Amino acid sequence: MKWAIVLLGLVALSECLTRVPLMKGKSMRTALKEKGLLEEFLRKNPQNLASKYNLYAQSFAEPMYNDLDIEYYGAISIGTPPQSFKVLLDTGSANLWVPSVYCSSYACSNHNKYNPSLSSTYRALNTALSISYGTGSMTGFLAYDTVTIGGIIDPNQMFGLSETEPGSFLCYSPFDGILGLSYPSISSSGATPVFDNMMNQGLVSQDLFSIYLSRNGATGSVVLFGGIDESYYTGQINWVPVTYQGYWQITVDNIMINGQVVACSQGCQAIVDSGTSLIAGPPTEISSIQQWIGAVNSNNEYLINCQNIPSMPQVVVTINGIPYTLPAAAYVRQINGQCTSGFQSMSLPTAQGDLWILGDVFIREYYSIFDRTNNMVGLAQAV
Repeated sequence: MKWAIVLLGLVALSECLTRVPLMKGKSMRTALKEKGLLEEFLRKNPQNLASKYNLYAQSFAEPMYNDLDIEYYGAISIGTPPQSFKVLLDTGSANLWVPSVYCSSYACSNHNKYNPSLSSTYRALNTALSISYGTGSMTGFLAYDTVTIGGIIDPNQMFGLSETEPGSFLCYSPFDGILGLSYPSISSSGATPVFDNMMNQGLVSQDLFSIYLSRNGATGSVVLFGGIDESYYTGQINWVPVTYQGYWQITVDNIMINGQVVACSQGCQAIVDSGTSLIAGPPTEISSIQQWIGAVNSNNEYLINCQNIPSMPQVVVTINGIPYTLPAAAYVRQINGQCTSGFQSMSLPTAQGDLWILGDVFIREYYSIFDRTNNMVGLAQAV
């Protein structure tokens, strides 16, 4: 009888979890390259990945991404009746925003646009919203409406309606808007983040969410709100304290190749960020990693001979005393027969030293759990 009760409890708990499937679309880099526009785009819009984390530079702008290879996004709806959108679920920012019918920018013309006049649950707020990033910006205003994510109905959710999306960056994105999953302290205009609203209303069984990203173009990527699914990982979960409750920031001990420390030798701060595809770090140390793995710089892309992948070294990121191994197959990106490095330079000095970003290259290998109750990040070997 005891085990029957336990089993029933586990079933009940699993029914409280909400899965949001993630789609892996064509990256903006691939789309631009296929149209023959990549080289011109990069020339006119030089990448500055650090701009996403500009709160460290005492800027009042909302931190955003600037990565042409963002690929994972999920479906949500806003309003009554629901209006559908594809959004990037981003642990590196805090706001939810989507294009609106008030936006006349070209970037809005080829994406779904929210129309408040079609929703009976819309409530105007009219607080200005301004979000900046390295290759452009968005401006608009905040309002309230019902947001539906998977099976969760989130009433009175504050979100942004874009009025301008200048530049060409967002034109080529496979998603319409952004759903930020970081802490509320970095939310622009004081908007309550979606997950905070879920927690405040008791809509999730636990105040945590987890992310599983499938490999090699396979389906099955998911964000799980309210719990952890053992089918997505093997071994045990290792818990790491959050060192800054804004981003999901943790301490990395060092980065090693072939038993030698090649970067982060004195320890460093890193952000676990689902909204960035690569692993990014200080230029000098990233350059050292590129040399160790045999990547060659060509027009600001680090190319790799695809035939070398089986013999390339593992990169080991040590966190809280635990080694997290990245085989070459994990950190080499293969797109249309071309292989490039999954490491990228980013200059962002902080009071704690240069900041690193552990993006999708890392999360694909390690199922990641974001625990707001205990302010911890859980990491386990992904299946």
